[in-house]
Amino acid sequence: MVRRPDPHPCPACAAGQWDFCLNGEFTECGIKELDGFGAQRWTIEPRFAIKMPARLGDRGVLTEPASVVAKAWEQAELIGRRAYYAPRHALVTGAGAIGLLGALLGVQRGLDVHVLDQVTDGPKPELVRRLGATYHTSMDDLGCEPDVVIEATGAGEVVFEVLRRTARNAITVLTGIAGHDRTLPVPAGAINDELVLDNDVVVGSVNANLRHYQQAVRSLSDADQDWLADLITRRVPLDDWPQALDRKPDDVKPVVDLQV
Repeated sequence: MVRRPDPHPCPACAAGQWDFCLNGEFTECGIKELDGFGAQRWTIEPRFAIKMPARLGDRGVLTEPASVVAKAWEQAELIGRRAYYAPRHALVTGAGAIGLLGALLGVQRGLDVHVLDQVTDGPKPELVRRLGATYHTSMDDLGCEPDVVIEATGAGEVVFEVLRRTARNAITVLTGIAGHDRTLPVPAGAINDELVLDNDVVVGSVNANLRHYQQAVRSLSDADQDWLADLITRRVPLDDWPQALDRKPDDVKPVVDLQV
């Protein structure tokens, strides 16, 4: 697991929910105050290690991104229990690793899943079709009003366009971040009215805790293993790790191979 609870701890961290840390004093391996795992040997406290079923093999590397969407789906379902909740259509925006794993979890829930991305060729459209979901490059072609949205692009334009097109009582979970300070003019009054009059919910979701990693392992174990393997589009040797950060047209999930 990447995140560690703060040392005090705050009430959320004490309850094992360090993804909801209240004081911001959590640490994260390779991100915030702790070394990462980019070495051929490292140690880890047992309570932060997740056991992988043997059948997953190196596809277990997908556990961390899958934990992000496991939490997102859990958040949607918890919010859905506020009232009548019987979703039929799900929309996932973005067909990177996070988006495709979010679509996987939607299909596993028996939903009619739609994935929106801007590319028209390469592996992403075919991966979506193999999953049993529907691939789109325009929201005008959805053909439905989604009841649940997992937003994985972080693009403000996409977020606000989605909010205009959801069904009544819809739940939109934001998992992507823009990573910059760009401002975007939005019809704030119209969006406010849409959210209020349709009982819509927008919720942000970051990181994950132990149960989400465990949920991720179960979902990956239940998935088509050939499909999972095809999400890993490049394996980069440890000595050449910067290459993993250079985006290639057909990239879905590049990984750094620590054994090479």
